[in-house]
Amino acid sequence: MKPDSQHNIYKVLQTKIKNRDAKVCVMGLGYVGLPLTFALSKKRYCVYGFDTNTRRIEKLKKGQRYIVDIDPQEALSLIKKKKFFPTADPRILSKSDVIIICVPTPLRKVKIPDISYVMAATKTIRKYLRRGQLIILESTSYPSTTREVVLPILKKSRLEQEKDFFLCFSPERVNPADKKYPLTKIPKVVGGLSHRSSGLAKLLYSKIIREVFVASSPEAAETAKLLENTFRLVNIALVNEFAMVCHKLGISVWEVIEAAKTKPFGFMPFYPGPGIGGHCIPTDPLYLSWKAKKLGFKTKMIDLASYIDHYMPTYVVQRLEQLLKERSLALKSARILLLGVTYKENVKDLRESPGLDIIEYLQKRGAKVNYYDPFIPYLKINHINLKRVTLSRDNLKKYDCVVVVTSHSGVNYEFIRRNVKLIFDTRNVYRNKKDRKVATL
Repeated sequence: MKPDSQHNIYKVLQTKIKNRDAKVCVMGLGYVGLPLTFALSKKRYCVYGFDTNTRRIEKLKKGQRYIVDIDPQEALSLIKKKKFFPTADPRILSKSDVIIICVPTPLRKVKIPDISYVMAATKTIRKYLRRGQLIILESTSYPSTTREVVLPILKKSRLEQEKDFFLCFSPERVNPADKKYPLTKIPKVVGGLSHRSSGLAKLLYSKIIREVFVASSPEAAETAKLLENTFRLVNIALVNEFAMVCHKLGISVWEVIEAAKTKPFGFMPFYPGPGIGGHCIPTDPLYLSWKAKKLGFKTKMIDLASYIDHYMPTYVVQRLEQLLKERSLALKSARILLLGVTYKENVKDLRESPGLDIIEYLQKRGAKVNYYDPFIPYLKINHINLKRVTLSRDNLKKYDCVVVVTSHSGVNYEFIRRNVKLIFDTRNVYRNKKDRKVATL
């Protein structure tokens, strides 16, 4: 291939992105991919939303919601305007100028990274890869995934990186249900295999996000994402440990945090809870821990923080057992109601939710457990098979204790307080109430 031909491929793609003539395909229409498709579609890009889950495609086309941040009617509007094309047909990859991978990267039970979804997506891209495409990986993974996993698969197409196609990593920073910081208000980081790849990615994201930081490599961008989430993991573990210490001291950890955060520098408030959930905090730092071990280094702080945070559901059950014992009640015969089972308030997401662990632990101890969550009508997962109860006065009076696990808005917490015998509040929703029947974490 002649040098001027290589240059032309880059310039043509650059011009397409700049003029919004580039067709974009987002692979994976979950909490990361779907908001991204909307943001690009609204900026007049033609966007294909590809997902192997045909139920998601059908729901989008019917105007049905499956992600809290997305208005299904808005999806229908974009589809009618022919700016958004949800599909399960991989052939659209050959029509796309930019392909963004937003698929899950879970952990296996033995805490080994599972990048099978990334590999499957990349292999699908390889089948349809052509000259003049930009591939961006947004799925969180361990450092070197872009270069050592994605690139070798694409190279089997016999096309050359940075000549025929361009490759970049850009970590997702979506925070579901966060109205203050939607996707378009969160600065983006990009790290390509070359300045050309980084430049193309920056040009695209700059159309929807004001600030784009260019890292020197995919590895730097991958590790930056892991630092962000490790920072949260470690600080949440610290404040969870503080909660346990404060309980022993007979001091409110919530008051301690309020006092500490009056300092205008050198302190950032984090809050304790019944455990950690979602993908970012429980999973992502362990990708770094795994990679470090492969290099002969043990990440002591990450591993300890992970242990403390994952211990919290057990601690909640232990505290609950003590609270019942103080009232001459045994956990094995108690009736317990959990308020909230999703991992985060106002989000329909059960991934790694500590609420599920608490239910299983209580059931193993013989307690009669029910739950209420406005987002989850039934639970049929692992060994749990429950239906949501109603919060009537008569129902509430049946329970020996109500445990606040997730602080969803729209729940009448005052009505609950007036009609129950005991509350174990792990989220401090009753912060302004002085009531002997309310115990806090």
